[in-house]
Amino acid sequence: MATDFYDLELAFGARTYSKRRLNIVRGDGCWVWDADGKRYLDCLAGIGAASLGHRHPRLVRAIQAQADTIISAPEYVCNPVRAEYQKRLVSHLPDGFDRVFLCNSGAEAIEGALKFARLATGKPGAIAFKRAYHGKTMGALSATFEPKYREPFFPLLDGFVHCAPDASSLETTLASNTNVGAVVFEAIQGEGGVRALGLDFICEATKLAHAHGAVVIADEVQCGFGRTGKMWGFGPSIPDLIASSKGIAGGVPMGAIGISTRIPELPALSHTSTFGGNPLSCAAGHAVLDAIEHDGIIENAANVGEFLARSIESAGLKRVREVRGFGLMIGIELKEHAGPFLQPCADRGLIVLLAGQRVIRLLPPLVMSLDEAKFAAETLIEVLR
Repeated sequence: MATDFYDLELAFGARTYSKRRLNIVRGDGCWVWDADGKRYLDCLAGIGAASLGHRHPRLVRAIQAQADTIISAPEYVCNPVRAEYQKRLVSHLPDGFDRVFLCNSGAEAIEGALKFARLATGKPGAIAFKRAYHGKTMGALSATFEPKYREPFFPLLDGFVHCAPDASSLETTLASNTNVGAVVFEAIQGEGGVRALGLDFICEATKLAHAHGAVVIADEVQCGFGRTGKMWGFGPSIPDLIASSKGIAGGVPMGAIGISTRIPELPALSHTSTFGGNPLSCAAGHAVLDAIEHDGIIENAANVGEFLARSIESAGLKRVREVRGFGLMIGIELKEHAGPFLQPCADRGLIVLLAGQRVIRLLPPLVMSLDEAKFAAETLIEVLR
């Protein structure tokens, strides 16, 4: 057996992760290899960040060329790669969006969006929904629902409340919390079990939030940028701020906040980031947009995701309660704990992850082929049967 890095990472890492004994050393396309040379179909894909898979030619060329030019140029100066990327990213946002703030992660994007909402409304409170996951930094954690993540860090930010994702509950919560400046939602809750809030509810929630003077923040960190077979998950309603990350730069750390014209001009130096918008990340971002615009990866996610979800659903597996598929964001809810099935999948060459205790989650690269989806479906069916 090749070197096992498990003990080394446990010895010197912070030990805050529930680490699996998978020593992944290289990748190509939708596949990764461990230190022993075993190949796995990667349906973890950096928790959805590796949107183009591994070693995608567009991404590799962009990173290599930019690394050979300049890597660091913070926003105190100007840079052509960043300037063109900002313009290009805005063109992929809904009508009425005219600015972006570039940062480094999904949690950072949520933190910034919450600050911008407070600046716009003067109100510090926020409403999020049950099962929501918005990150683990203090502001994002205040909006996250799961008690086991929140409780060790009480007190969190004042004025953050959670309600059921239905119009009646939201209206009641807004009426009884007059200091709410933001309503934040995931159109499809990832960590919450791959559950869609529903486009009708999102439209109604947007109207209610605006009627009560609150800003609407769409958390598209996981479900955005083509993951669901559409560019964005929030549908026809238009939020005021859009937080994105994960697949936005194909696995290179990057986040972005889309800002609509409903948000007033932000004061100078009210929010900044040392690494945000660095040319290397922006070059990677260009590569992802190239793939979206020219390679049809969003359409591929829709078609391959439909095939994968339906293949599993049609198998009639007795221990499966429901298959929820939205492009290549798929949740398989079991009637029992899902954790014991991760290793049997890995033993057969398939890496998957969880979404809560009972849901197996698939977030493969958006470039997954039908043959690869067939392998994933057949492996899961074999394991779950």
